[in-house]
Formats: sequence, structure tokens, C-alpha cells
Amino acid sequence: MKTTNLGYPRIGSKRELKKALEQYWSGNTTIEPLLDTAKAIRKENWLLQQEQGIDLIPSNDFSLYDQVLDLSTTLGCIPERYQALASNPSFSSYDLYFAMARGIQKDGIDITAMEMTKWFDTNYHYIVPEFTKDQVFKVSADKIINEYKEALSLDIKTKPVLIGPVSFLLLGKEKEGGFHRIDLLERLLPAYENILQQLSDVDAEHVQFDEPYLALNLSEKEQRAIHQTYANFVSKFPNLKITVANYFDCFGANIDTALALPVHTLHLDLVRCPLQLDDILESNKLNSYTHLSLGVVDGRNVWKNNFEESLKLIQKAVDHLGSDRILIAPSCSLLHSPCDLDLETKEENLSAEIKQWLAFAKQKLEEVATLKALANKENLSESLEKLRKNSEVHAYKKTAGLIHNQKVKQRLSSLTQQDDQRKSPFPVRQRLQKEALDLPLFPTTTIGSFPQTKEVRSWRANFKKGNLSAEEYNTLLEKETQETIEFQERTGLDVLVHGEFERNDMVEYFGEQLNGFAFTSFGWVQSYGSRCVKPPIIYGDVSREAPMTVKWSAFAQSLTQKPVKGMLTGPVTILQWSFVRNDQPRSETCTQIALAIRDEVVDLEKAGLKVIQIDEPAIREGLPLRKEDWNKYLDWAIKAFRISASGVNDETQIHTHMCYSEFNDIISNIADMDADVITIECSRSQMELLDVFATFKYPNEIGPGIYDIHSPRVPERAEMVALIEKAAKQIPTEQLWINPDCGLKTRHWPETREALIEMVAAARECREKKSVLA
Repeated sequence: MKTTNLGYPRIGSKRELKKALEQYWSGNTTIEPLLDTAKAIRKENWLLQQEQGIDLIPSNDFSLYDQVLDLSTTLGCIPERYQALASNPSFSSYDLYFAMARGIQKDGIDITAMEMTKWFDTNYHYIVPEFTKDQVFKVSADKIINEYKEALSLDIKTKPVLIGPVSFLLLGKEKEGGFHRIDLLERLLPAYENILQQLSDVDAEHVQFDEPYLALNLSEKEQRAIHQTYANFVSKFPNLKITVANYFDCFGANIDTALALPVHTLHLDLVRCPLQLDDILESNKLNSYTHLSLGVVDGRNVWKNNFEESLKLIQKAVDHLGSDRILIAPSCSLLHSPCDLDLETKEENLSAEIKQWLAFAKQKLEEVATLKALANKENLSESLEKLRKNSEVHAYKKTAGLIHNQKVKQRLSSLTQQDDQRKSPFPVRQRLQKEALDLPLFPTTTIGSFPQTKEVRSWRANFKKGNLSAEEYNTLLEKETQETIEFQERTGLDVLVHGEFERNDMVEYFGEQLNGFAFTSFGWVQSYGSRCVKPPIIYGDVSREAPMTVKWSAFAQSLTQKPVKGMLTGPVTILQWSFVRNDQPRSETCTQIALAIRDEVVDLEKAGLKVIQIDEPAIREGLPLRKEDWNKYLDWAIKAFRISASGVNDETQIHTHMCYSEFNDIISNIADMDADVITIECSRSQMELLDVFATFKYPNEIGPGIYDIHSPRVPERAEMVALIEKAAKQIPTEQLWINPDCGLKTRHWPETREALIEMVAAARECREKKSVLA
């Protein structure tokens, strides 16, 4: 029996990669320090996994930005608009790479970034490959081989990890009509074979192909493509031991295809779907030579593994197949897990009682190794002591008073049907809100946050360290808020925001003020590129003791006659972007959060806020991977949002915001949320995401984002006018709002000012055109 790992966090235990990236992007360093940092992180990761007892250690799981973008560049899959950069000797391959990820506006060059969307049902974002009908694939980068050799220089023979060919194609988008991207497989496979040949030439033994689309409902054509791909690889490279990894769900209807694959190892996610092990073992369809990689340690959550439960699954597999055909593994790549629990030394952040229930990436590797030792009956005295302690921790957790709050449970059980309904239907509310707010055609607003400068972040850090008094800190925040309100008024925005300078993160900020949440000092995970988030840990019943946002929203409203939006994060997003307790249904935890947000919404209305935004960017992300499981999730998720939004009067306008999601299949559920206004990301897709709202005849108001805030480029006014006019052809003008794609927290002030001035000017130009046409 061996241990294997599918991937390890690449940001560094203290976000070293983020800092190096941002120094490079700002022009403060050359590429060499960034590459040195990357190399140091890879070395640390490989040595750590070796020390923890992992037999098959991954390589090529590291990325400077995103693993899908890495593969696009490796395969020469470069969209046409970047070809001028690729052939320009003054631009390096790294300039091209980051231009694809972030866009570029430099030296007269102005190119938009590639589209970005969520990686299955996680909060990780990947760069969407773009395909044309005559797409050419050609291996044009040697990252995979170089990193394999880099590990080999440390005497570590790694298992290179690649996204499988079928999943790579399905992750992308066709950029012209007349073909389906899966039709490109025949052209793509020779490039993969080139990579496998290079790995074979350097005596690689194991190769891991991630095919997470095996967890979705594949067509017969796609299933055949999977089988033909790996039958081809195995026949051409018999010396390579190929693993096909599926995660985030079962194989489902793809199970026969998966079991028929002539590969060395199949990886199973037994955290998300433990029952699939019985289906596989009892089917007698598994090839006699195929190994099973049992993903029993949760790669996506922070809770300590229950050794007794995992050992039952392992023993069941051993009884059927023998121990030599079993590998022990995390359920998926540990990319989605914080790095190291040992760094959490502050009791005030994470109490010892809660910490005993947790395991981060480093500790999960130790769990994998311990499970192997227990299953093999190795180091028996030490292993049995670990099992005893593990059992004690889980037994105590079931009854811990810290977790359970009877008042919260009682309130949940007392909910009625009226609690998730607004008082009047939308047409009535819309009329009352127009009278109350008196907004122009194409009203302008932003999504909420404004740039969190180094100064703002330093104030918060110094306040937490005790270097600033509460009075000094509040004075600085008041000044920043006032200047932001004044800027918005000068710019001519119609609905203002306070800027959120007091907030560290859109989920963490709320979790810090809610019961049932715990926090870490170094529990960072990558969201995209250099963007890292530090998810709260929901360990117990959730409730709100006091208002969380009223002070700053009311202060901002007191500075202006224009409406200011109260800004909140919705219950589903708080749930999705936290590490959620695993001892009760997620629906119950979500409804507890919804009630807490409802109390905040009511208090904001009482404080004079006429517009309140409840962000729900994670609604789509939370969907189960298979459509047959969607309705159950959507029932409780949409209801949770409505509970949070339905405690106010008709005159109060409720906004929500969603970004980087496909809405086609859930548009009726989005409408069921009954938000008065929804704002969505639309600019990277050139308003493609708006098509479904138009076809559906979305009844409420909508703000399609007209510029991309995830790129530093500032779009020209004409570009934004064109997008507004494109939107106006699909959505009635009286329903349209004008706004950026998302919050402006990660941007800098110069580009923010310039972009918003142009955005408001674009809205005014469209108003004037509309007036003339009328």
C-alpha cells in the first residue's frame, strides 16, 4: 500500500508567491526574484511531502497564476489577439502569460484579459481556454519537464500532474460557430503524446491526469473520447503508470467508462461520495490490474479526519483487492486547503478547543501517512496511540457545548412561509422605489468596495496590533470614507457606497461579528492569481449579537443627499466561502446565517438606508455537479437569500450581485430570488452572459458590468458605450443599471478614478442618445 497526493498549495505558507507576483506586476522587481520565490516554494513543498511520508509526490501542480492557463500556454493555445505579443521580441513569455490572465495596457498596446470562471463548485477561478474551429495545438513550453527535473535534482522522483485532454477541452469555450470543442480532441492528442514522450525519455514512472469532468453528466461521445484517449496513451506509453483522477463527486453514469479505462490507477473522491466504493467493488468490472487511489482525507475542508471511518473504507477495498492495489490519498488537490495549522499560535484567533478539530494541508499529509500505517499495521504502538487520540477528539466534538445553541435551533424551527416573502410583488415595489429614489435612466453605481490601499491596510494592521487607538483608527476611516463619498459625488454616480475601508474581506468581516465562527492568522487559500482569501471556519450554530455594518453605512449616508447602499454578504456566499461544519446539513447552517443577515438588513433600513445590497456571487458555484441534484440545493439556497432580504418595506430596494458564473440553467431560480436589482459580471464575455436574461425576459432590474475590474486596464468611453448599447438591445432600458463587473478593492485609485469617470460619462452619453431617439 502506498500514499499519494494530488497537488499541494502553491501560494507559500505565508503568501510568499502573492507578494512576489505583486512586486513584479508593479515594476518594483524583475522576473528573476519572482522565479526564485517560485522555485523556493516548490522545493519546500516537495521536501515537506517527502518528510511526511508521501510516496507519490506531484509536480507541475505549481503555477504562477493558474494551472489551466499553464496548460493553454504549454499547448500553444494562444488566442489571436495576443499573437502580436508572442512575436514581439520586447515582450517575454511571462509578459504574454500575464497579459492573457490580466489583460495589458502598455506602450500603446491595449488587449483584454481572457475570461475567468469558477473551477467546478469551488471558489478557485481558472482562465477559460479559447478555441477556434481550426485550432492548432503545439507544445511550446517546457514547464512540465523542467519542474520534473527540478524535483529530480532534489532526489525526488515526482508524479507529474496534467489536466486530462477531455477535461481541458470541456473547460474551454468555442470562440466561433460550426464546431464543438470536443471535436478538437484528435488534433490535441499528439501534443499530449509529445509531453508523455518527453516524460518517458527522462524515466518518469507515474503520470496523473485530472479528469474532473468524469464527475459530470457526460454525453456518449464524451465518454468514448475519455476511453479512446487513455487506451491510446496506455498502448503508446506502456512504461508510464497512468493515474486518472476524478474528484468533487462520484463517477455517476460514467462509472462503466471509468472502470473500463486500461490505466494503472483510478482516483476516487470518497469524502464527497463514499458510497461509490461499494458500487465499484461489487460491480466486478474493475480491471484486474487497476489500482484504486482512495481519497479519504478531505482536501477541501479543514476538519480532522475520522480515522475509524476512513479505515472502514480502506479495509473494505483491501478485502476485495489486496493491499498492494490500494493507495491512500486526499480527496482532491490540497490547493483548496490552508497550508499549515502549526502556524496558528494565537489563542485569541483560534482556541485550543477548536484547533484540536482541525487539519490543514501539512497535517492532512500526516493523516494520509498515519492511515497507511494503521492499515498496514506499521509502527503499531505509535499508530494506535494516534488512533486513540483521534477517536477521543471526535467523541468530544459530538457533545461540545461550544458548538450548539438551542435558541438558534428554536428560531430555525419557528420559521414560517411568510418569512421568505416580500410584502408586495416586484411591480408594486418598483413603482414605490422609483418614487423614493428618483434615479435617472441608466442609473450608475459600483458594486461596493473601493481600493484598499497600503495605507488603509496598515491602519487596520496597526489597530489590531494596538499601535493605533480605536479613536485614531475611526478618525482615519471617517476621513477615507468622506473622501470616497465626495469623489463619487464629483464623478456623478447616482447610488453611492461607503467604500468598505473597515473590512478585511467580504466574508471574514461578517464572520468576525457572528457567533459560531473562528479565524486563522495564516489560513490563506488561492482564489485566483495573487488573490488569496482567508475563509472563516464555521464550527457551531450561527447568530448575530449586534449590528455589524450600520455604523459605517449610516455615517456615509449622513454625508450626502444621494442614496448610499448598505453592503452585505449573502448567506449562501458566507457559507460557500467559509470552511463549513460537517456535523449538520449545510442547508441548516445557511439558514442560520440568513437569519443573522436578515436582522442586519432590518437594522440598516431603520438607520435610513434606502438601498441595501446582499451579495451572492456564490449561488451558482454551490450547485452540485450533476443537474439531477440541483433542485434540492436551489430550494434551500434561494430560500435562504429570500429570508435574508424579506424583512424590509417595499420602498427599500434590495440589490444582489453575482460574478463569474453561467446563469443559463438556473435563470428561473435567479428570478425566484426576487431581488429588485441584480448586478452581474459581463464585460469579459462581451455581454454574452446577458443573453439568457433577455431570452428569459428577466422581470426585475439588472446591471450588467461594463468594465473588467480584475484587469488593470482602463477601458475607453466608447468601449463602455458600445457595451451599454449592446445591453440595451437585449434588456428594456428602464430595467438597466450601469456598473463595473465587481468590487474595486483590489484596484488602485488612479485607474479606478479614470475608469469610473469614463463609466459615468458613458452612461450620460447613452441617456442623451436615448432622449434624442425618444
